[in-house]
Amino acid sequence: MIFNNLLQKKTNKWKPIIKQFEAIVGKDGVVRRKEELLTYECDGLASYRQRPALVVLPRTTEQVAAVVKICHDNEILWVARGAGTGLSGGALPIEDCVLIVTARMKQVLNIDLENHSITVQPGIINNWVTQAVSGAGFYYAPDPSSQIICSIGGNVAENSGGVHCLKYGVTTNHVLGLKLVIPDGSIMDVGGAIREMPGYDLTGVFVGSEGTLGIATEITLRILKRPESICVVLADFSAIEDAGAAVADIISAGIIPAGMEIMDNLSINAVEDVVATGCYPRDAEAVLLVELDGLQVEVDENKKRVAQICQQNNSRNLTSANDSETRLKFWKGRKAAFAAAGHISPNYFVQDGVIPRTQLVNVLKEINALSEKYGYKIANVFHAGDGNLHPLILYDNTVEGAFETVEEVGGEILKLCVKAGGSLSGEHGIGSDKNCYMPYMFNEIDLETMGYVREVFNVKGLANPGKLFPTPRTCGEAANAQKMKEFKDAELF
Repeated sequence: MIFNNLLQKKTNKWKPIIKQFEAIVGKDGVVRRKEELLTYECDGLASYRQRPALVVLPRTTEQVAAVVKICHDNEILWVARGAGTGLSGGALPIEDCVLIVTARMKQVLNIDLENHSITVQPGIINNWVTQAVSGAGFYYAPDPSSQIICSIGGNVAENSGGVHCLKYGVTTNHVLGLKLVIPDGSIMDVGGAIREMPGYDLTGVFVGSEGTLGIATEITLRILKRPESICVVLADFSAIEDAGAAVADIISAGIIPAGMEIMDNLSINAVEDVVATGCYPRDAEAVLLVELDGLQVEVDENKKRVAQICQQNNSRNLTSANDSETRLKFWKGRKAAFAAAGHISPNYFVQDGVIPRTQLVNVLKEINALSEKYGYKIANVFHAGDGNLHPLILYDNTVEGAFETVEEVGGEILKLCVKAGGSLSGEHGIGSDKNCYMPYMFNEIDLETMGYVREVFNVKGLANPGKLFPTPRTCGEAANAQKMKEFKDAELF
């Protein structure tokens, strides 16, 4: 009887809200059936799940603003979501919240080739941006591994990177301007059509804010002309440490590749089992992919120098590709590495930390030691050029306590990255997965200052609560205070 009364009360609460939402986006723009809401209960971090109360699917900036205004006026928690491919739980719903999904906002609004820019809605898939301008010889540089399914809005929220971020930078380096709906339902413009704008860099503040400051509804991106020449060098090694040393030496030589990636033996065999590129030797402990681009003469010279450096670091074999078909084949395995991990393990937990390149060999050894200590295999795939690691911890979720242990291993890896002078995230964001580790990297004043920025935009705390910053409920700061002190007092490598 009590349960029925509570259920009825909850239903009555949402009835007028649903009608208001339907008046804005239409009945087909509001999802409320329990079985349909299951689709939205998690993002790419499927280990954490929470069903939202409602899902709203707007198509325009004005519709987003009207939906957010209703949430603001009724003090309803809301979470923005794009394609749902995020790996840090940034789009994880909060209990009794409204999920505002931008998947229907897929229009290219303007292409300005003369000024090298394109304006799109947030639901546009990353790879579609390049497709829209490739015929004119342009492309969009940030290319996450999930670029064929992840959306630009999510890329902006998480400040996503990708293979080419070494030379060309991550998402924030390619966002010129944004039209935003902030948490009170107001619409504002930041940035513009040119790179340098006076005043505070509010565009930079918003990119990477993980949905805690509002929703980007129109995004103006910088596009680049395709280089004259592109070449990919593939080298394989008997030791992953040698591959790491080659990376450091290439950068020390003054060569800045467009991309530089390492895959270890576990990953090599996983991708060969699944996508069968035929490019990666199965007996290699590591492969190094180096993409060089620019003028033909520059690429030819750097190709020779990269080959020499790899040979000096004990590479076994070297192959290279200038034609697009072979280059795509070289990259195919790397792009499929996360998906291929599912072939060798029922479950895996991926982390995303950054370290200085000079610490690559040391940190890989420490990750190896953690693997042996906890008894879980760890496949290493990473953007080696900028030190962005993506260790995949393999486990079986049907084994009791396995996930909790794997979470602990992931946390230890993040602490290793911070101790080495690195960061908790290179491109996946903090979300609900890593927010409890923020005090290991930032002190109380740092976090409090970031909180001030959030409160300016998100006065009522309704936009994506519980993400990015630690809370006592999720992290138990009081209980862990001594551990954090010991961590910060510890010697670095």
